[in-house]
Amino acid sequence: MSNPSNPSQSPIRFTTQRDLAHRLVLSTLTGRAIHVSKIRPSSPTNPGLAPHEISFLRLLEAITNGSNIEISYTGTSLVYRPGLITGCAPGTGASGGVIRHELPAGCSRGVSYFLIPLCLLAPFSKAPMNVLFSGPGVVTAATPSGDLSADSVRTAILPLYAGFGISNNIELRILRRSNLGSDGKGGAGEVQLIFGHQVRLPKTIHMLNPGRVKKIRGVAYCTGVSASDNARMIEAARGVLNPMTGDTYIFSDVSSAPYLPSTEKSNPNTKKRVGVGFGISLVAESSTGSLYSADIASPPSGGTPPEDIGRQCAYQLLEAISLGGCVSLAAAPTILILMAMGSEDVGRLQIGKDVISSERIIGLGRDLRAFGASGWGIRESSTNDAGDVVVSVVGRGEGNIGRKIT
Repeated sequence: MSNPSNPSQSPIRFTTQRDLAHRLVLSTLTGRAIHVSKIRPSSPTNPGLAPHEISFLRLLEAITNGSNIEISYTGTSLVYRPGLITGCAPGTGASGGVIRHELPAGCSRGVSYFLIPLCLLAPFSKAPMNVLFSGPGVVTAATPSGDLSADSVRTAILPLYAGFGISNNIELRILRRSNLGSDGKGGAGEVQLIFGHQVRLPKTIHMLNPGRVKKIRGVAYCTGVSASDNARMIEAARGVLNPMTGDTYIFSDVSSAPYLPSTEKSNPNTKKRVGVGFGISLVAESSTGSLYSADIASPPSGGTPPEDIGRQCAYQLLEAISLGGCVSLAAAPTILILMAMGSEDVGRLQIGKDVISSERIIGLGRDLRAFGASGWGIRESSTNDAGDVVVSVVGRGEGNIGRKIT
């Protein structure tokens, strides 16, 4: 991470709320201020920043020192000037070494929307990161908006940091599970992220051999519903996956639904069950350590049998594997950002053509260029993996200023 933003330096300008979380992460890592305009300007009912975006800004304010956030009266424009990433350093507001972040009831995104960007910032922090997510808006399951479940973050995203030399004292605890409510919001779960490995610079990686899938692991979870739903999901998923590989093991996790105080004025002392539902997370690991993940949860409206959820997740995993490369679409932004923030050397990553040509990855490449990172070099893979390309990324070499001065 570079020095905190210079007030005399003009902000980098973006429009719309697309990839706002990743743009804020890049701003914090590079020390460049950003100005984001036209955030849902034409929405008749909810213009401007959404509750989950405001909550993410508050999280950034909690883990940094010296950040300045300016939001327009209508919420449709934002100016963010980053500070130093301090984590849970003494004197920064962490209570007992833990930052407690409460998500509002109106949050419609899964907790992974906050976890994945937080994991990108944590290695460059001055002190270890220990954040506890709680409140009525915490959803640990996958969501229809494309957020991963907390299980997939733990099993398919965090292990990737080991390749960059970041592997010690990293833990993601799911203390209370929850699904999206019937209105598509809230869940009242509880998740704690402990990230205690800070580095000066991530190592340069060369991931050029996807290997062959050797085992599949997964977690089937249900909250506030019958435990038989897990068995039905597991049986349907194994029916698809067993012919592909014999080493398939899916764990079962059954938990009760959390309760929240009722908002009814006529009976304020009652409590209501929230976060009821079920889902499954699958991760395939290849012989060279490549990871591919899939995630499906029951829709908030209900009506989908567990067998369909398990079967659909298994097919989604096979599709992720068929895209090729050493990383899946869900993990590619994390890998590419860490490569760009690493030492001034060329890292190489083999990736599927359908992955790198996705709108999400192309947008990330453009954002990295806007923040001063080098462009990507792309060439055809020299191996027999049809449909794969090799992406060469040159690191910035600026590293963690918090580690320089301590």
